[in-house]
Amino acid sequence: MSAKVDLSEFVVGFLAEADELIALASASLLAAENASKSGNGSPRAVREAFRALHTIKGLAAMVNVEPIVAISHRMEASLRAADQGGTRLQLETIDLLLKGLRAIEQRVRALREAKPVPDASAALLASLDAIEAGQAGADPKASAALELDEAVLSKLHTMDRDQLLQGIAAGRTALRADFLPSPLKASAGATITTLREQLKPHAEIVKVLPLSVPASDAAPGGLSFVLLLLTSLEPAQLAAALPAFGLTLQLIGRSVPTAPALDPELEDDRATRTGLVRVEVSRLDDAMERLSALIVTRFRLAHAVSELAASGADVRLLSQIVGENARQLRDLRTAVLQVRMVRVAEVLERVPLLVRGLRRNTGKQVRLALEVGDVEVDKAVAERIFPAIVHLVRNAVDHALEMPAERRALGKSEEGLLRITCHQRSSNQLELAIEDDGRGVDRQNVAQRAGREVPTTDAGLLDLLCTPGLSTRDEATTTSGRGMGMDIVRRVAVNELGGELLLETRPGRGSTFTLRVPLTITIVDAFTFECAGQRFVAPVSLVEEIIELDPLRSTHGPGVRTRRSKASIVQRRGEALAVLQLAELFELESKVPATRALVIRRGGEATGIAVHKLLGQQEVVVRPMDDALVRVTGIAGATDLGDGRPTLVLDLAQLAGAALGKEAAA
Repeated sequence: MSAKVDLSEFVVGFLAEADELIALASASLLAAENASKSGNGSPRAVREAFRALHTIKGLAAMVNVEPIVAISHRMEASLRAADQGGTRLQLETIDLLLKGLRAIEQRVRALREAKPVPDASAALLASLDAIEAGQAGADPKASAALELDEAVLSKLHTMDRDQLLQGIAAGRTALRADFLPSPLKASAGATITTLREQLKPHAEIVKVLPLSVPASDAAPGGLSFVLLLLTSLEPAQLAAALPAFGLTLQLIGRSVPTAPALDPELEDDRATRTGLVRVEVSRLDDAMERLSALIVTRFRLAHAVSELAASGADVRLLSQIVGENARQLRDLRTAVLQVRMVRVAEVLERVPLLVRGLRRNTGKQVRLALEVGDVEVDKAVAERIFPAIVHLVRNAVDHALEMPAERRALGKSEEGLLRITCHQRSSNQLELAIEDDGRGVDRQNVAQRAGREVPTTDAGLLDLLCTPGLSTRDEATTTSGRGMGMDIVRRVAVNELGGELLLETRPGRGSTFTLRVPLTITIVDAFTFECAGQRFVAPVSLVEEIIELDPLRSTHGPGVRTRRSKASIVQRRGEALAVLQLAELFELESKVPATRALVIRRGGEATGIAVHKLLGQQEVVVRPMDDALVRVTGIAGATDLGDGRPTLVLDLAQLAGAALGKEAAA
């Protein structure tokens, strides 16, 4: 009785590859679209899209996800026909190919979420078939039949046979390669995954079939892989190029070349990826969690050494070891964080496709400019800010940019500009700006919709825009009008990430929304301070400056109040600075005056938070408070400084905003 083949480990590999390949295909099709609009061909973009779809098809076939195989095969065939026919992809064709790509993406998502993968739409498949027929005409005739046994032929789809026959007709050699995996080969690095990688420079993989075989010394797992290949090499040459795999090669078809083939050119464009290891995010999260535990343990060790020193023990050597351990942990933290970092350019790679869809839905002409460089951000932060970026982009196109006729009447270019820029503002802060050259935000309209007075500042206008449920549209559309956008943006940037959201708008000239968020949110550098006998922590990235306070040189400003008293006003480089008392904000009893103030910025305005004693700066592990029952405004989470007691991590900007908001409402 044959053993059942477990493909679960291959599914993990497929999912790891799929997102990258889908992104590559999307970018290539968009490049082909831009070239087509300019009246130019785009052979390289077509080949890149073909390569990505061909790889998706092969991987999907290996894990038996037939709906993805069916869609990707037809898309691949359409691109092959366009390339071999020397035709430029039509805009209608690109629309349909992008629709097919979205269908593949939906099925990949279903597979990732362990849901049933929907069958391929018959209408979509028929439309894709029509593209190939229209571009390539009749299928090429092959002068040889496939010489394969029935066990393999029965597992081939018509599309697989067509691809092999087309390759043969184009003058390539069709081979069957049998690979028997074993522990001995695996220990030498010869696995099905490495075989696929090392075959790329030599052959095109049409199909990979896992088959059950009788267990033997050559195949102790009872598993064999049959690879159907198209190549320009002879069987002996291919075997010599891959000696470690012990391949058994069989010629299954050969013909005289009748047409130029796509794939030899493709092979020149393929970048061989070396030195890369794909790691599941859950494993990185686990590594970060264990590193966090080590940092807390180091705090406890340092605390124990301090107690020994206070008792008179000689701890000089122990203190030296603790110091060295601290440096090593900091280096380890840097190394782990670097592994978790992703390029912002990769985070934004779907934005061009989003803008393309918005152009079609709104009828507006939009030019997207991405200026993000090589800035990197922690994956956890990237996943949180992307929905905020999507909302800002939608708002910019739907609300801010004018229709072409209106822009022309205003003396503007018919094509609106949407620019996204990004740079690293400090060692632990990212600044990302979404700018448009549209009409700007209408203050009167926003105030009327919110039932409030017209704001005089951009910060006040932003507060109104972020009012939950506010929308400047009378009716909801597929693009906007549900009153959820800016509220979500502020919640992500400010409440969840402890960052900042800014607005600068110019009537008739456009608006700029700026997100400032930390590069990472798990382990951060923080100031530790004391207020009314209690310790608190605040991230260094949120503090602009620390100033000394002189009670004799401070006054109380009219109208600026916290819950229990007026805020004090101090002079800071010739300008007035409002200082809030942390003890009063938390209703803590203290008879000692505050001696320091942590200066933060909220909406562009500086505010001081007065504390009694600054204890130092160190890296801390932030444990967020996600439970709505214990969440408090101004508290980002908690940490352990080594004594086993939880210490609150403060979001000073949110705390100040809440205090000043109460003042405005009073």
